Amino acid sequence: MAKRKVIIVDDDRDTREMLTLALELEGYEVAQAANGLRLISTLHVDQPDLIVLDVMMSWIDGFELCRSIKKNDQFKAIPVLFLSARKSAEDQRRGLEAGAADYFTKPVQVERLLARVRELIGGPERA
Repeated sequence: MAKRKVIIVDDDRDTREMLTLALELEGYEVAQAANGLRLISTLHVDQPDLIVLDVMMSWIDGFELCRSIKKNDQFKAIPVLFLSARKSAEDQRRGLEAGAADYFTKPVQVERLLARVRELIGGPERA
C-alpha cells in the first residue's frame, strides 16, 4: 500500500525537519520545499495529499500561494494547513479566506497538528 504524502513548505529548515520527523514517525511520506517556487515544481511531479504552508517566505507569501493552488483545478482539492509565526486574528482570517483548511501558529502543538492531518486525509496508508 502506498503512503499518504505531506509536503512541508517553510523557509526555516529547523521547522521543516521537526515536522518531517513527527509526520514520518506517524507513518506519512514527507517531502520538503523551502519556498513556493519549489512547491509549484513538486506539485506537477508528485502531487501530495496535504500541504503544510508557512506564510512568510521569499518569492511569494503563503496567502498568495494558497490562493493560486485553490484556483488550479488539478490541485484545489489538496488541503492546506498554514503554520506561521504570524498570530493575529487578521492573519488567521486571511489564511482561511485564501482557502486553507486550518491555521496553526508557531511554536506549534505537534499533536494537535497531527490530529488535524489525520482528520483531513486519514491515516498514513492509502486504502
